[in-house]
Amino acid sequence: MLTLRLFLPLLLLFCAECAFGADPSPSKNVLLLVSDDCRAGMSCYGGPGLTPNIDKLARTGRRFERAYCQYALCNPSRTSFLTGLRPDVTGVMDNAKEFRNVIPDMVTLPQMFRNGGYSVVRIGKLYHYGVPKEIGTNGLDDPASWEHVWNPRGRDCDDEDKIFSILASPNAKTVLQRGSGNYGGTLSWLAAEGADEEQTDGKIAAQAQQFLRQKHEKPFFLAVGFYRPHTPYVSPKSYFELYPQDKVELPQEPPGNRETKPKAALSNTARAHYGMDEDMQRSAKQAYLASMSFMDAQFGLVLAELEKQGLDKNTIVIFISDHGYNLGEHGLWQKRSLYEDSARVPLIIRDPGMNSPGLPTGRTAELIDLYPTLADLCGLKPDRRIQGTSLKPVLENPDREWNRAAFTQVVFGNKKEAEAVGRSVRTERYRYTEWNEGRLGSELYDHAVDPREFQNLAQDASRANVVEELRALLGKGTN
Repeated sequence: MLTLRLFLPLLLLFCAECAFGADPSPSKNVLLLVSDDCRAGMSCYGGPGLTPNIDKLARTGRRFERAYCQYALCNPSRTSFLTGLRPDVTGVMDNAKEFRNVIPDMVTLPQMFRNGGYSVVRIGKLYHYGVPKEIGTNGLDDPASWEHVWNPRGRDCDDEDKIFSILASPNAKTVLQRGSGNYGGTLSWLAAEGADEEQTDGKIAAQAQQFLRQKHEKPFFLAVGFYRPHTPYVSPKSYFELYPQDKVELPQEPPGNRETKPKAALSNTARAHYGMDEDMQRSAKQAYLASMSFMDAQFGLVLAELEKQGLDKNTIVIFISDHGYNLGEHGLWQKRSLYEDSARVPLIIRDPGMNSPGLPTGRTAELIDLYPTLADLCGLKPDRRIQGTSLKPVLENPDREWNRAAFTQVVFGNKKEAEAVGRSVRTERYRYTEWNEGRLGSELYDHAVDPREFQNLAQDASRANVVEELRALLGKGTN
């Protein structure tokens, strides 16, 4: 009888373990890697960027061929994907406004993980910073989003007097000047002395490696925000050597292409190429690509540490940029346009155990989809107000039916000036854009035959039904 009394508790414990699982699966970690101003120009996207580490992630994850930002400017875009809300809802349309002034009680993407019991960490730039002046500070950060933050600052901030910037004038030839102080919003670059680890992004990678080496009592959400290739395009000289200037290719476009565009659409670079000649354009593009490859090298250090620590087996890895970037297409440079190169972003997601890793998908995605996707993959409850759609079905089957469009917007000017409001919708085949509801022009491009967006079909009578359909669709993406 005594033996039975001793044995019975063990039997009940054994049965409980059989029913509920003796070793429940731990929660997945999340590693979110964000690049700044980085177009989908990596090798894995068919671009000229030499990016072996991002390419490796694409071979083991799901690369989205048609992913788009909601606003092609840093603060509006970052606010959008970190809240899961469109810019019309956040009210953030510039690089100064803070979303908490509009939606003070919003549960952000990282905040959701904090509420879910995760260790939530930011290293580098996630919410907006002024580059380079605010590197090493909190910028427009959201304290409620993070448990711990690190703001590394490298020698690129101390080498500003060595940086070259283009100085453009409406009536004079564009010139290149060293140490002008015009950084962050102009085309500026430097082939830097010193080693990778001295640069801000090198320090960011080192801090991320240090975090991954720690013992983790809880699952973690680690957000790593690199500053490059944001202007000034600063990277060690060895990365410039990867792209001999005389081998850098410039966009080839039909004569008069720029004249076919609505004037509002060209507000980003009112003077074509800022007046740069082709040699200077090649110098600028060389520097941008060098900066992209430098960022990729730091990206690789973080992923290598994740693998070294055995954390890759239970960590979702995401790579995105806040928006795309123009490198001379339609005479445009930098961001804040509604053409493909500015609105399109790289998006790669690797979920351990996912189906068909390495297969890309042509299904359309938006950056606001990131929030619901991670909530879905990690079994967490998002804020009820988020507007994106979980991409989990596409991660499971990259060729599944997917009737979704992507919406991007931009505003030029202000109430005191003539304001140009652009709204664009992208389906798998078409891009349709209206400026001030069409009063300042409309654009329709058929990407099946015109991927560089040269031929505007908005006034083509044979496409009237397409325009009508896309105009109605565009209205659904305004809030």
